[in-house]
Amino acid sequence: MTKVQNTSTKDDEVIAAIPMACSDESAAAEFLEKQRWGEHPACPHCGDLDVYKMKSLTGERQTNYRWRCHGCKQQFTVRVGTVFEESRIPLRHWCYAFWRASTSKKGVSALEIKRQTGLSYKSSLFLLNRIRFAMQETAPEMLAGDVEVDEVFIGGAPRHYNNSRKTKARRKSIVVGMVQRGGDVRPKIVADVTGASLKAVIRENVERSSRVMTDEWSGYRGLHKEFEGGHETVRHSTHEYARGDVHTNSIEGFFGMLRRGLDGIYHSVSHEHLHRYLAEFQFRHNNRFLSDGQRTLAAIRSANHKRLTYKDCKVSI
Repeated sequence: MTKVQNTSTKDDEVIAAIPMACSDESAAAEFLEKQRWGEHPACPHCGDLDVYKMKSLTGERQTNYRWRCHGCKQQFTVRVGTVFEESRIPLRHWCYAFWRASTSKKGVSALEIKRQTGLSYKSSLFLLNRIRFAMQETAPEMLAGDVEVDEVFIGGAPRHYNNSRKTKARRKSIVVGMVQRGGDVRPKIVADVTGASLKAVIRENVERSSRVMTDEWSGYRGLHKEFEGGHETVRHSTHEYARGDVHTNSIEGFFGMLRRGLDGIYHSVSHEHLHRYLAEFQFRHNNRFLSDGQRTLAAIRSANHKRLTYKDCKVSI
């Protein structure tokens, strides 16, 4: 789970600061600087704390909000070393997009960002993809305890549609979801729903001591041999959805939110970009116990030390 760093910022202060940061460029720069450096700004090039704000001849701070380092003599801004480095999009629009992406349960579309900020659709889409990139967890902990596993098929219905999993798998993107009871979720894209693919992704994300719960799909057979806690199944084909504490309701609930977001907000997502949208929904789920303000701060802080180029983003308009 993404953790919020220790901070003295109170929720009411965050809620009060964000609207101003979303509407005023100077307030946005100061807000982002405070979240990144706190009371001790540091040079992103050499790490030196001996830095100062660059000012104009009138003594006021420069409108590009640059700093200068006494140690390495280089100039920098709060953008350097983040997902918005080398972006010409105003910082206030970044603050607004971070706020909306962090607090909207089903996400926010690029068209909505375009309407509210006046940016082009292309810029709005690239901005949101950078935020999704920032939300991706790095080196997450393995899931443990009771872990529910299920799969979902994302994409348009094939022609001559039928409900078999193999037919769906030929035309749709396949996402395997694993959720620790009361904890984090881990959605992963897989190539197919064979036992080899399903078991491989489960092994990569779930502790061997865990108890794994799935439906009766044949691809999950044999998991009891790999996990010390055993493998429990519910038989959906016989209308069994829970047997005591054995169920997959948690992961199905996450998939329900994912589907409503992809269908209702984004309408369609290509296989090429699906992993970024999964990271967005994963971030909000894993930080669901935080307030809206603290979740926004967690997203902003996750933007540090990450870069995404336009080529890597592969946005096609």
